[in-house]
Amino acid sequence: QVHLEESGGGWVQPGGSLRLSCAANGTYINIATMGWFHQAPKNQREPVATITRTGTITYADSVKGRFIISRDNAKNAVHLQMNSLKPDDTRVYFCYVEDTELNSVEQYWGQGTQVTVSS
Repeated sequence: QVHLEESGGGWVQPGGSLRLSCAANGTYINIATMGWFHQAPKNQREPVATITRTGTITYADSVKGRFIISRDNAKNAVHLQMNSLKPDDTRVYFCYVEDTELNSVEQYWGQGTQVTVSS
């Protein structure tokens, strides 16, 4: 099993920054896609940013130009630099990892870390 360790959440004033980090530990085959999802008002999880092992990145439109996702393949870690934070960014954020081998994909989630943006 893959275990995800999240850190970096907390409270910040509007315009401030936070850096979320997530490390995948345990037994895995090939960590392909890593990323961050947030908890939407109706409790569904929506992608915020994802990154593949080769560096293909996707961002939600709402965070483009403000957030930067990166990963350290040697450490199987993913980071989300969150800049110019807005109150609407207030969410629970979940680390997401796909462990892939050929036609098999295993999905893992972190426990979630709270990000609160308010004055």
